[in-house]
Amino acid sequence: MKTFKSLLIGTVAAAAVTSAAYAERGSDGEVKIIYWQAPSILNPYLSSGTKDIESASLVIEPLGRFDQDGNLVPYLAAEIPTVANGGVSDDLTTITWKLKEGLVWSDGTPLTSADVVFTAEYCMHPEGGCAQAAKFEGVTNVEALDDLTIKVTFGEPKPYPYQAFMGGQSPIIQKAQFQDCLGAKAPECTEANFNPIGTGPFKVVEFRPNDVITMEANTNYRDPDKPAFATLTFKGGGDAAAAGRAVLETGEFDYAWNLQLAPDVLANMAAAGKGKPIAAFGSLVERIEMNMTNPSPDLPEGERATAKHPHPILSDMKVRKALSMAIDRDLLVEIGYGQAGRPTCNLVPAPELYASDNTDCMTQDIEGAKALLEEAGWTDSNGDGVRDKDGMKLSLTYQTSTNAVRQDFQALIKQWWADIGVETELKNIDASVYFGGDPGSPDTFQKFYADVEMYANNFDGTDPEAYLAQHTCEKAPRPETQWQGENINRYCDAEYDALVAELGKTAELEKRGEIGRKLNEMLTKDSYVVVPLVDRGRVSAHSNSLGGVVLNTWDSELWNVADWHRVK
Repeated sequence: MKTFKSLLIGTVAAAAVTSAAYAERGSDGEVKIIYWQAPSILNPYLSSGTKDIESASLVIEPLGRFDQDGNLVPYLAAEIPTVANGGVSDDLTTITWKLKEGLVWSDGTPLTSADVVFTAEYCMHPEGGCAQAAKFEGVTNVEALDDLTIKVTFGEPKPYPYQAFMGGQSPIIQKAQFQDCLGAKAPECTEANFNPIGTGPFKVVEFRPNDVITMEANTNYRDPDKPAFATLTFKGGGDAAAAGRAVLETGEFDYAWNLQLAPDVLANMAAAGKGKPIAAFGSLVERIEMNMTNPSPDLPEGERATAKHPHPILSDMKVRKALSMAIDRDLLVEIGYGQAGRPTCNLVPAPELYASDNTDCMTQDIEGAKALLEEAGWTDSNGDGVRDKDGMKLSLTYQTSTNAVRQDFQALIKQWWADIGVETELKNIDASVYFGGDPGSPDTFQKFYADVEMYANNFDGTDPEAYLAQHTCEKAPRPETQWQGENINRYCDAEYDALVAELGKTAELEKRGEIGRKLNEMLTKDSYVVVPLVDRGRVSAHSNSLGGVVLNTWDSELWNVADWHRVK
């Protein structure tokens, strides 16, 4: 019987990915990166937007990362703790991390265990609304045993203890910089959130939110030969097409992220010969989230889109299911992604152990969707093509970020929903705002001031425990958490919460897979609060003159930027 404990005995990768030093630090000049979703903050604990997490990963780092194959590799830690090396206790209730010796922050001060302990306090603060709270699921204590040693204790045996401090979503922040930013004060610390002091290969020179980040090589970086680039320009904004052209056609930039473009468009760009697209599948799913709460602007501010007011339409599972049944996922893949997409009914499409065999949503069924709405009492009583019930029209606001593929999806889905008698208002929001996490904005995907919304995200590593734990009741964004939180659709089911807790203490691999698949199905085919559409391959591009790029679907795409170099 395979268990995580058996895997912990000597099977994790022993060292981080390394490469030969191609040049002295800073000798390759400037590297230019473009993310068409512009970063709005450089603190991943206050944003779950990928563009914020990945731009921050250039500066602040975790104890360990996941490599391109999903293996665990040490970064700030001297090694990955296991049962075999004594880092994980035999009873699986503690994991003890050891920092590499001699690590310093970019300001020259030493990195110590106190910074790691503080990072946990920062995210676990009850008033903080940490965007990565699921990473600390089950943690009861984090303590410094000495300047280099950190012990994490769990309330129950934790067969998979690699959540906190692992991957780009859970980096270490400097205690000295953030110590006055705990709890409700966290969003107010603009200087720290925009200019974090880090241990990574680059440090911030200037951050212009929703625009450009200028960085320079960190002279205190632990490898004296890296990074090869003296400066880094991180341009945000625009759209995927402009980003693709900037690398593949004009050569103005070196790296373009997330080229969410129609297959023929991408192929035509690549034909210019200035760069190459790169792609790999991981756990990235484009999906529709159903709001389980009422987002009506008629409600008092502070109660809108909260558990105080259930959604008047989408609280009915039959309506949610009908909306899913009306969608032709094969056509969405064809027009949006081609070979870089696969239709899916799963929120967790990989690894195989956790991927359900759920195929219920694969075939579009317009007539079945109509019948289900009829059964739920929604009829077209006045013949205008829009169903109604108890004086309320079946009318929904459907929002997503501004992107050509997403707007194509919106147009098609609006038509399919019209075919079953649903009126849909479409809304698209600049990605920098939508994924920005500003508690004062009405347009963030966390605040969810719409009925349904569409986006994609994924999880660090190859174990979805923390990802699935995002949907427990207490993680719903609300005013008390500054609208931070991972349970975007405000789903709340005690059975689901209990099953998440069971997953957290289950060691046997097949049993973990069984629980993970059940949790996935509870969100998808059992309740349709999450409506998966496309299992998306990550597609990015780099210039022909940029070497060292290794596309990683299990961590930040910029995970090994210290190894990037100019190809002469």
